[in-house]
Amino acid sequence: MRALLTGIATTLLLLLNTLTLIGPMLLIALLKVVLPGQNLRDACSRGVMWVAEAWAENDKRIFAALIPTHWDIRGGDGMRKDTSYLVISNHQSWVDIPALVQAFNRKAPYFKFFLKKELIWVPFLGLAFWALDYPFMKRYSKAFLEKHPEMKGKDLEITKTACEKFKRLPVTVVNYLEGTRCTPAKQARQGSPYRHLLKPKSGGVAFVLAALGEQLDAILDVTLVYPGNGVPGFWALLSGQVPRVIVDIQTRELDPALWQGDYENDAKFRQSVQGWVNQLWEEKDARIDQLRAELNRNA
Repeated sequence: MRALLTGIATTLLLLLNTLTLIGPMLLIALLKVVLPGQNLRDACSRGVMWVAEAWAENDKRIFAALIPTHWDIRGGDGMRKDTSYLVISNHQSWVDIPALVQAFNRKAPYFKFFLKKELIWVPFLGLAFWALDYPFMKRYSKAFLEKHPEMKGKDLEITKTACEKFKRLPVTVVNYLEGTRCTPAKQARQGSPYRHLLKPKSGGVAFVLAALGEQLDAILDVTLVYPGNGVPGFWALLSGQVPRVIVDIQTRELDPALWQGDYENDAKFRQSVQGWVNQLWEEKDARIDQLRAELNRNA
């Protein structure tokens, strides 16, 4: 009963926070559409992000007041708000999003996520995502692309267009290299060679690096680990049933060789980027093992 009441109270307060701030956010976003001049539109973009940061900070206060989750944040020292970052993270649950908020809000520029197109229809949040210029991606199966080859590469085109917008202001771009949440069933379907991860895709990150490489200060390599054998759902977090979340941040310097090539047309360069991604994923898989072992020792 206590978990149920906690979940209801947390949900209502999060909803109230969203309803209170989405109005000002959408008003500023609409001004950005109609105002002339790039400087005015950029000022509106900063205003939208300021409101979003206030919304996220209020959510952090709600979590701190109502749920017992310990956010074990490691690394990330020296982050700044006047530069841009690329965040690379494993992806397991909706809980990943508040975990990133806990680690980065008001320490780095506000997030830009690449979202599934269906999320634009989520009440209230879909409008917020639009106001924040989040790119909406449509994913196609191999069978669909075989029948409709003209749709191949559409996601990469959206990535390119989005990154052009990101060039004008400091930004934290979040890229989930797995493309979807990792589950044992998905690992089995794709024959993943990793114990805790799906196979990573290099296309999206390659185009982000190509567009923003010189603007990016560093890669923030995030590893998220939850206690126990399962992955908690969002309701488990809201109802106070997630005792601890590890957010491990490793800051990696950027190698200019990662964006000084033609990913689309140069097979050798494409293999080089994919090799770098695969190495990163092997290290992350081993890091998850280390962090899980620590959780088990302290359980």
